[in-house]
Formats: sequence, structure tokens, C-alpha cells
Amino acid sequence: MDFDHQAVVAFSKSWGLFYLMALALGVLVYTFWPSNRKRFDRAKHSILDRDDRPWQK
Repeated sequence: MDFDHQAVVAFSKSWGLFYLMALALGVLVYTFWPSNRKRFDRAKHSILDRDDRPWQK
């Protein structure tokens, strides 16, 4: 098969779009999955827990 430049560009644009949409959907599903709630709540509060004193070198 002989692919010209326009065919390769069209193929990569369309499949790249599908790939990025699937990746974003996967990240959203992982973020809002019920079993991950405790992990993200702990991360949300742990940042504030360690901020009780000035930064030292």
C-alpha cells in the first residue's frame, strides 16, 4: 500500500483525537471511582497538615 502525506496526517489526527479522548475518559473514571475517594481525600488534607511551620533548608 502506498500512503501519501495527506492520508497519514488524516489518520494520525483522527486516531490521536480518539486516543486523547479515551485517555481523558480513563482519567475521569479513575478520579471519580468510589474506591479512590479515601485516597484523594487523604491527599487533599495531607498537603494542609504539613504546612504548620516555615520552610527550612
